[in-house]
Amino acid sequence: MKKGVFLTFEGIDGSGKTTQLHLLAQRLLKMGQLCCETREPTNGPVGSVVNQILQKRLIVDERVTATLFAGDRLDHLLNEYNGICKKINAGVHVISDRYYLSSYAYNSAEAPLEWVMQLNEQAAQILKPTAHIFVDVSPEVAVKRILANRQETELYETMEQLTAIRKRFFHIFDLVKDKENVIIVNGDLLPEQVAEEIWSKVRHFFE
Repeated sequence: MKKGVFLTFEGIDGSGKTTQLHLLAQRLLKMGQLCCETREPTNGPVGSVVNQILQKRLIVDERVTATLFAGDRLDHLLNEYNGICKKINAGVHVISDRYYLSSYAYNSAEAPLEWVMQLNEQAAQILKPTAHIFVDVSPEVAVKRILANRQETELYETMEQLTAIRKRFFHIFDLVKDKENVIIVNGDLLPEQVAEEIWSKVRHFFE
């Protein structure tokens, strides 16, 4: 049986990556492809704790947050009931809203980047994405979208944080350019235009 394709969507908060993930998944389903959407942090036992941290209901050291993200990711991959690896091996395409590049960019704010990358090395060895799709928008646009769509902001959703995170993403892309397939698209365009740009760059994975 042919394995499924594994794509991840990355971007700063408010980039529109979740919208683009939905649009791509809908396109694949209409084509008759088996496709599953998922996200990190998950709603699993570890991911639920991470979500409480992001919602500022729990306050822990950044190293604890990074470790919990890595643990949630391994469960996301290896869970016997609904893990990504099980789906990929069954021929299902999986599209994830965030994966380890997000941990590199977000968790390295206060923890050493090399340590964060080592923390996620198991996940990278178990399953490397066919491609990481980075939806790039300016922090100004991202903050406007966040404030327009939510009553409360999460842990990293400030102009200062998003500016620094976007900068770290591009630093990381340079570090991993020989190991990871990163596709950067302009998220400032209309959603339909962004979706077409993404499709033009990933369609060959599904042929």
